[in-house]
Amino acid sequence: MERLLRGIPASPGITSGVVHVLRWEVPEVESRMVADEEIPAERRRLEAAFATAIARLQRIRERAERNVGPEEAAIFDVQISILEDPGLRAEIEALLEQGLAAEKAVDLVLLEWRQHFARHAHAMLREREGDVTDVHIRVLSILLGLGDHDPVDVQKGANAILVTHDLTPSLTIQLDREAIVAIATEEGTRTSHVAILARSLGLPAIVGARGALAALTGGEYVILDGSAGTIVVAPTADELAEAARRSEAERSAYEALTTLRVAEGTTQDGTAIVLRANIDRPEEVAGAGTVGADGVGLMRTEFLVVGRTSMPDEDEQYREYRAVVEAFPGRAVIIRTYDIGGDKLPVGGFPAEPNPFLGWRAIRMCLDQPALFKVQLRALLRAAVHGDLRIMLPLITSVDEVRQTRVLIAEAVDELTAAGQTFRRDVPLGVMIETPAAAIGAESFVGAVDFFSIGSNDLTQYMLAVDRGNAALADRFQPLHPAVLRLMRDVVRVADRHGISVGVCGEMASDPLMVFALVGLGLRQLSVTARSLLPIKQAVRAMHVSAAEAAVERAIGARSAPEAERIIRDAFTADAGTAD
Repeated sequence: MERLLRGIPASPGITSGVVHVLRWEVPEVESRMVADEEIPAERRRLEAAFATAIARLQRIRERAERNVGPEEAAIFDVQISILEDPGLRAEIEALLEQGLAAEKAVDLVLLEWRQHFARHAHAMLREREGDVTDVHIRVLSILLGLGDHDPVDVQKGANAILVTHDLTPSLTIQLDREAIVAIATEEGTRTSHVAILARSLGLPAIVGARGALAALTGGEYVILDGSAGTIVVAPTADELAEAARRSEAERSAYEALTTLRVAEGTTQDGTAIVLRANIDRPEEVAGAGTVGADGVGLMRTEFLVVGRTSMPDEDEQYREYRAVVEAFPGRAVIIRTYDIGGDKLPVGGFPAEPNPFLGWRAIRMCLDQPALFKVQLRALLRAAVHGDLRIMLPLITSVDEVRQTRVLIAEAVDELTAAGQTFRRDVPLGVMIETPAAAIGAESFVGAVDFFSIGSNDLTQYMLAVDRGNAALADRFQPLHPAVLRLMRDVVRVADRHGISVGVCGEMASDPLMVFALVGLGLRQLSVTARSLLPIKQAVRAMHVSAAEAAVERAIGARSAPEAERIIRDAFTADAGTAD
């Protein structure tokens, strides 16, 4: 067995534990016919498998409800209802009567059901395809005797390292931080959903660890290094001791940074940098406050609906937004409207689209579903009474989308007025600059928006035509590519000319080297995960804006991404050596 497995560093931290392999994919099923006299036995096998699957889902639902709440746990009600659907049973039994073995009958019928939902005209029904897939996997695994390996099976205190191909919504809901201490996936990159999730949970993680499922069977004791992107299998005593030493050193280094919580994020030459937090879930607010965040630069509202069978209503959203706003009195809280689709994996994730990153998602979906969008807008306007709430629109390509949103906001104002609700009318409205169209056309938004926020993850992805979630393309995802740097510089210049606030809320802002480049581009507002905020503040306080600006100017003139990165890295290293 290969002792060293490599992937992409996704979430820092070093830990050791026992591998828990999660194989959650539809198994191969051979076509098998049975004799007429065997059909009753196949029918009994089918009934037993369905009964086992339903009982299993009921236990998972109860566990999920205790851990994450009834709304999120309701995803399993949908899967139970699929298994109890008499139409499904009838279709499968019809194939049994033709002599097909139970597993092949299930395979054929559920494959057809998945295709039906995937092609459905209604978006909310297209989303059901993921639930049917989960049912497909579960029932076939039981019929084929492959076991049933949900992460909920891991006992608390098991010190388990979850190794899987990727994480789906139903799997994500089941993650228990008291049982799972780290994550490794074969798919994904540093900016993919799994990586962002792991960082928000504070779990060490590596992604893009291709071949991990072939190399590991489960039960192996390993060291996972989320900073280096490695898994060491069957470590020696010396390797365990070294890992423990490095883990303690990382912990001590981070603890030492806690003194910076109340320090200003000011560079060596006196430039103030505002450092806000990215929030995936309202419960992360406490962690952001603990590290001294200057507010929230990005609250991802789609995470409120991960795994939900229905969208949260206005009152529920209002309570969640209000709680975040009130946690940061006097400081900005920028809340992004639903960025549903692509890699976000909530209800309405639309997995059937051949290219979801370029599909019906984010502002496109919201404008096409005005009733759904206005529920969110009304909740935001109500929550804005309690602090400095600002609304941000994702995946904008044209000022027309902003104008359409303002029409809906005006309608939301009228509806709240008619309902006698207390709300705020003058909520600042901004846009994510994450498409080349928005970046190149930044001037067109002048007068229509109050602020820009550069989404470096998607802007890099679209600019370079590189899927940021594809592990095979990870080395081609280059935020320091001269073309990306030039585009961001032009956006900053437009904002500066017209007095528009501009910041960055993508993963670039979580890397000290990248932050050196961002400061050099003229950016003075950064938003990062809470875990990254103190290390970034330390880096900011050690750098000189003049050195960063000079380095970026040279990097923009470079002929390749590696050359640009080398220029910035050399300048960053040299500048760090001159810090007080």
